[in-house]
Amino acid sequence: MNTATDWSQPSGQWPRRIRASLERCRDWLDDRGRAAWVIAIVIGFVLFWPVGLALLFYTIWSNRMSCNAWGRRAHRHSRSADAPTGNAAFDAYRTETLKRLEEERAAFTAFLEQLRAAKDQAEFDQFMNGRRMPEPA
Repeated sequence: MNTATDWSQPSGQWPRRIRASLERCRDWLDDRGRAAWVIAIVIGFVLFWPVGLALLFYTIWSNRMSCNAWGRRAHRHSRSADAPTGNAAFDAYRTETLKRLEEERAAFTAFLEQLRAAKDQAEFDQFMNGRRMPEPA
């Protein structure tokens, strides 16, 4: 007597099909962003709480909710900032603009350091003036 259940599929096909379906769902949610994952988790909790809990653990485990993960996925196929575009005029303009912005950043950083130093000096002078006051007799 044969006790094996016939699912009309070879025994190894079901896990492969389920995995492929889950991967398609994951990719579909990733394409739609973080809000889609949150909505899927909420729907999972509403329909059957273990599904929502499993989705929540999966998103935490796979770092799908971390800030850096979305940036890496979004810029995975983007071009490097230093890569030439093939247009010499644009490349020269971009190089010049980046150099100018770097100089402005350095000047602004120096300005902020001077402001901090002046503020620190003023606070120190105020403290020292407060200590020099004569004690009431």
